[in-house]
Amino acid sequence: VPLAELSLMNKLIHTSLVESQQHVEILQRDPSSPLFSIKTFEELPLKKELLQGVYMMGFNRPSKIQEQALPLMLAYPPQNLIAQSQSGTGKTAAFVLAMLSRASASEKYPQCLCLAPTYELALQIGQVVRTIGKFCTDIKVNYAVRGNRVLKGTVLEEQIIIGTPGTTLDWCFKQRILDLTKISLFVLDEADIMIDTQGLSCQSIRIHRALPKSCQVLLFSATYKEPVRAFAERIIPDPIVIKLREEELTLSNIRQYFMVCQSSDEQYRALCNLYGSFTIGQVMIFCQTRRLADWLSGKMSRDGHQVAILTAELTVVQRASIIQRFREGKEKVLIATNVCARGIDVQQVTTVVNFGLPMDQDGEPDFETYLHRIGRAGRFGHRGIAFSVVQRETVQLVHKIEEYFQTTIKQLDPYDMDELEKLAA
Repeated sequence: VPLAELSLMNKLIHTSLVESQQHVEILQRDPSSPLFSIKTFEELPLKKELLQGVYMMGFNRPSKIQEQALPLMLAYPPQNLIAQSQSGTGKTAAFVLAMLSRASASEKYPQCLCLAPTYELALQIGQVVRTIGKFCTDIKVNYAVRGNRVLKGTVLEEQIIIGTPGTTLDWCFKQRILDLTKISLFVLDEADIMIDTQGLSCQSIRIHRALPKSCQVLLFSATYKEPVRAFAERIIPDPIVIKLREEELTLSNIRQYFMVCQSSDEQYRALCNLYGSFTIGQVMIFCQTRRLADWLSGKMSRDGHQVAILTAELTVVQRASIIQRFREGKEKVLIATNVCARGIDVQQVTTVVNFGLPMDQDGEPDFETYLHRIGRAGRFGHRGIAFSVVQRETVQLVHKIEEYFQTTIKQLDPYDMDELEKLAA
């Protein structure tokens, strides 16, 4: 699944903040420069209309990344920075607050420009602007995205422009309706995706070069690996970087078990025994192929289980809707192919089942996918449990996984109900 689709899914899903225990790290060119953090939104220089909008979003207090980033974003003189943290930690709301604060309602021309890698992500950012800016009735938004046709010679009066790099370039240099020399705040969202998508980074850099030297630049990224750092240096030299320490997916807080079966029907009976023995709140079941996921979903539905299925051919909005329903507990079982193995956080999942192990094209274990699959059960320091229901000919893959991760995966008898109930207790 393209990174932009995962990012959009997370933006659609995270209607409230992810509570992270990770520490905030700050990298700045002048270590002696004082840094300020806040514990409430009231401590910020925000208009009362913006405070109302923040509370409308359901944010009662700033997230960890917002505590450190917002004072810098709203400071005078303006400071350039990169904010890096995982999805759901409030990055979008933070830079939307900055745009709404910097935009002057009395000036009827574009002052803030935000670039996103795709049409859908641009519209989603606009939705956050509309929610937080609900009471700032004189500040308007326009979209430099495909399908939004603006005639040459049009005078843009909206203070905030949200767009994709290609269409924004057209507005600036072909149609000459967007004057970059008047932009005072430039936001680049999803920088890691920009770098990963051919052409977007060059377009973004070209737009940035036409901005005035005094323009404040805010760059946002889910990662801060070397390609992002190098890209950031081309956009903004010596930025202040505010980041959450990356959460390492670890197996240390996940108990792992495997069961050996003769056929897929026997695997299904083992899964039913497992599900019957545990008072499982919500469980994610991973399958290697869509065909297997469809078969399993059909069998479980016929047996009366509330099941949702997540596969690659669904649209982003359909996938986000399915995950949202699962988060709300409307379905207790989410069956997924590897589309959901990484990047999607469902905090209440403590049990993951591999209905067959992930394999590469050579029939060897796909270690990275295994880690991301069972990592769903141990998010944010929670203790989790993972079961792999395998056929006899793939047992050697279990031992390769044990050896690779230096971990123990204990074998269970799928028909020993006493052992399963003891485990559940």
